[in-house]
Amino acid sequence: MLCPLCNNSDATFYSKDKRRDYFQCQNCALVFVPVEQRLSSLEEKAEYDKHENNPNDTGYRNFLSRLHSPVEEFIKEHSKGLDFGCGPGPTLSVIFEENGHQVDNYDIFYADNKDIFNKRYDFITSSEVFEHLFKPGDVFEQIISILKPGGVLGVMTKRVTSKTAFDNWHYKNDKTHVCFFSDKTFEWLADNYNLKLDIIGNDVVLLIKGTD
Repeated sequence: MLCPLCNNSDATFYSKDKRRDYFQCQNCALVFVPVEQRLSSLEEKAEYDKHENNPNDTGYRNFLSRLHSPVEEFIKEHSKGLDFGCGPGPTLSVIFEENGHQVDNYDIFYADNKDIFNKRYDFITSSEVFEHLFKPGDVFEQIISILKPGGVLGVMTKRVTSKTAFDNWHYKNDKTHVCFFSDKTFEWLADNYNLKLDIIGNDVVLLIKGTD
């Protein structure tokens, strides 16, 4: 069972429910769903099409503020950013632009503009995206490669805390959620890619790229 984040083959059985099995990598601690138990791309997009998030939704903006606020405190005025995985109703980019920044949107289903991979960004946000990634290792390398030295990647995703909590965790019941990160997983990412990790809360982390 190959880990989709670090490609280590030392993954062991972690948990099981009525619909899926879950394995944990013994190297980076990622918990993940086997390939054969994931949705197809069409099934996955059909689930996302049900989302009705938009910039005029006050509740959604308040939710995103948990990611926006710490990133906003870190970046300089008039920074250039990217919202990676913006979904069908881009909102984080709107919030940052209201604060004077220039922000691109990217989403494999809704804004598949590959020109972003030829640019460099002062900050990148990814809200409720990492848990959906089929190949998080490949995607993470893409993201880090377009982040400027000294730039910040802000990630929002709920984290695994223990096996007991995982067994009863509503978050894993979303069938589009296939990868589950923990503090240890983000620590592995920080160490492996020479990033500084700042854990903000139970679902937000900042990863800061070195200037060397």
